[in-house]
Amino acid sequence: MKTLRLITATFLVCAPSFAQKDAKDIYLDQCAVCHGPDGAAKTARGRKLKMKSVHEVAPTMSAAEMIKITEAGKGQDMAGYAKELSKDQIKAVVEYYRALAK
Repeated sequence: MKTLRLITATFLVCAPSFAQKDAKDIYLDQCAVCHGPDGAAKTARGRKLKMKSVHEVAPTMSAAEMIKITEAGKGQDMAGYAKELSKDQIKAVVEYYRALAK
């Protein structure tokens, strides 16, 4: 029983908590590895996946479309975040990403 409590306590301490993070922190933690901290997608993974810069994507895709992709994911290359993030957090992350194009 003590082992189970220790494992549970360790998981709770080490599990990523998005509840207290703002949109920028979530973006930098979860999105920037592919999309880049500036949205340019000039990361190794972004280049491998042939991702477009936020400057190309934001004018052609609505915020609503981006929210759907963020919630559900996109193919095998992008996981969905509907289970990890609230709707408000997803909206805020999309707004933050779109603001990088300005």
